[in-house]
Amino acid sequence: MNHMLNDPALWAIALFIIPLLLKIPIGVSLALSAVVVAWYWDMGVVMTSYNYFANIAKFPLLAIPFFILAGNIMDKASIADKIVNLLKYVFGHVTGGLAIAAICVATFWGAISGSTAATVAAIGVVLIPGMVKAGYDKSFATAVICVASGLAIIIPPSITFIMYAVITGVSVGAIFAAGLVPGVVIALCLVVSAYITCGRKKYRGETFEKSWGEFLRKFKDAFWALLAPVIILGGIYGGVFTPTEAAAVSCVYGLLIGVVVYKRIGLKDICDLLVETVRVSATIMFICASAGLYAWIGSTVGLIEKSSNLLLGISSNEYVMLSMIYIILFFGGMLLDGVSMLYVFMPILMPLMNRYGWDPVWFGVMVTIMVAIGTITPPVAMNLYVGCRISQITIEELTPPVVPLLLATVVGLILLTLFPALTLFLPRALGLIR
Repeated sequence: MNHMLNDPALWAIALFIIPLLLKIPIGVSLALSAVVVAWYWDMGVVMTSYNYFANIAKFPLLAIPFFILAGNIMDKASIADKIVNLLKYVFGHVTGGLAIAAICVATFWGAISGSTAATVAAIGVVLIPGMVKAGYDKSFATAVICVASGLAIIIPPSITFIMYAVITGVSVGAIFAAGLVPGVVIALCLVVSAYITCGRKKYRGETFEKSWGEFLRKFKDAFWALLAPVIILGGIYGGVFTPTEAAAVSCVYGLLIGVVVYKRIGLKDICDLLVETVRVSATIMFICASAGLYAWIGSTVGLIEKSSNLLLGISSNEYVMLSMIYIILFFGGMLLDGVSMLYVFMPILMPLMNRYGWDPVWFGVMVTIMVAIGTITPPVAMNLYVGCRISQITIEELTPPVVPLLLATVVGLILLTLFPALTLFLPRALGLIR
């Protein structure tokens, strides 16, 4: 018993979980537990400041504030409105047309903004009232937006992919390419689920006269918005610029269409956008630094090795192990945000990944899908809280229609797990991995 109480690995877990249960911010809980363990067990507390800085002094992380700024600019420029109007016109008349349009918009918006909560806010304020006006149940409309917005971190460019690449050392470009097909697979699963629900509830969509002239008018109005992901992703995959440079290019392009083309952004707006970007970026970087410090302490005290060995002792079957990992990440997503999940769990999971010979790019996409699921699983379900704030409903009202869409996401995850080639096809075709 005394040996257990003197085990720094046990205290590293306890000193993290207890503050977390007391609703102390995650970044503070991670840093506090790491510093206390390092100080009490004399592990070189003076090294904590160096480790803290080293965790964010990494070139790929430069892309994060730029992509956040780009997403804010695109939102302020009302680019989402242009895309929504076009897709509503294309899909709005079929059964569940507006729900399908919402999923398509979320998929498209994921190629512009790598934040799920920002995607909910950007498209939710437009689509949720429109769906309710067309006769859709408010809780179902909100659920579709909240779940589909999880695609923002699966479809590249993705902040979560960047964090995974920093932690594991894989190529950012490779994992960006690997996320494209899985994002589409998950989106199709959500479309099928939404279509079945809408058919059962008789959500028939809007009725209006369609013409090529009107379609071309709406397409022309959305053209500059549609061009954004083509420039960003095309530039990355075409070797024109790196993912970090692409983030800066997306900011410049967003300002160009926001200021010059759509004329929605002024000088005061730019200042407000910069302030908001600094606020969000600082929060992410603080969590990165704190989580990295915790991972360093976890490695030093043997927590990572003990946890990995414990999991390895459960089964030698890789699918059983993957199921266990998904379950752990599922419950982890209930308590941790995506950045913290990666920093806390990936050091433990990397030995398992090496042991079973899983491709790190493929595994990163699977982990990211679980992070996306975490955005809709309470109590830490940022997408649901943002959706509730827009719709003025409670989490209890929102949860039932979320479940079928969550199951559809799990079906997509199972397909991608059983057929890794779906994930690895594009990066291999582009020569980014062997």
